[in-house]
Amino acid sequence: MLEENSRNLRGLPSLNALRVFEAAARWQSFARAADELCVTHGAVSRQVRQLEDSLGVALFERRNRAVFLTQAGQLLLGGCSQALQTLAEAVDAVRAQPAVRPLVLSCEPTLAMYWLIPRLPRWQQLAPDLPLHLLAAGGPVDLWRGGVDAALRRNDFAWGRDCHAETLAAEYMLAVQAPSLAASAALLHSRSRPQAWVSWQQLGMPLPPYASQQSFEHFYLSLQAAQAGVGYAQASLYMAADALLAGRLLAPQGGIADGSDYVLLTAAGREQEAGISRLRTWLQQELLATVQAVREVVTLRP
Repeated sequence: MLEENSRNLRGLPSLNALRVFEAAARWQSFARAADELCVTHGAVSRQVRQLEDSLGVALFERRNRAVFLTQAGQLLLGGCSQALQTLAEAVDAVRAQPAVRPLVLSCEPTLAMYWLIPRLPRWQQLAPDLPLHLLAAGGPVDLWRGGVDAALRRNDFAWGRDCHAETLAAEYMLAVQAPSLAASAALLHSRSRPQAWVSWQQLGMPLPPYASQQSFEHFYLSLQAAQAGVGYAQASLYMAADALLAGRLLAPQGGIADGSDYVLLTAAGREQEAGISRLRTWLQQELLATVQAVREVVTLRP
């Protein structure tokens, strides 16, 4: 059927010539067709003549500067009118469809890199009609003027009254290391979370046996250094989950809830929008599924 349609289409004259013919036939005038199409009278006459030559029949009778449809012209006008009307209706229907605007989600860079992006294929399968655009950022976010629909954050800072916060899952911290460590394993710090090891001790967890200390600019760099065997790093359960499950990282001391939570921030009044609700439900399900999977390989304390 497709091959037959293709053969039929290949036999069609120029669509532009058919459009010019339809206008001339409808008006019974080359001059008025030229005005409608914003071309010259001569251009209309040439297109019609070329169409007649390609079909091998006369479509108009020319008499005293007037034109009249022949029987063949009347037959062709019926088909052209119907086809152009069908095209116009299809174009109107396409234009009437609402444009799909992606949901813009702001997410902490390390969480986006190690946790969210590996799970995006599941979101694409679940919501193919709702593309997700990621912005890597942490801390406060302007949800009204920043073009952001929602922000995935830890609740370790204050946000304004114009934000709605929905708790998704508890945060767990772990001391992680590679299966094989350097002889002079270092205690790894990051300038983006400088108090991570202090907080670890305040939760009643001992420091691992380290020979030196080393600092990195970003949290994700300290995690990468830990995977390389440089030393011990503090890690969010979610950021280290895939490496723990794959055996690239170990957490011999287990993990502990640090009292903070991951929340989804939205502009107040938008939290019940369908797209945001779907995203919030999916994020919560994925976070909780991650905790459950890590429990299989790491002891977690409340």
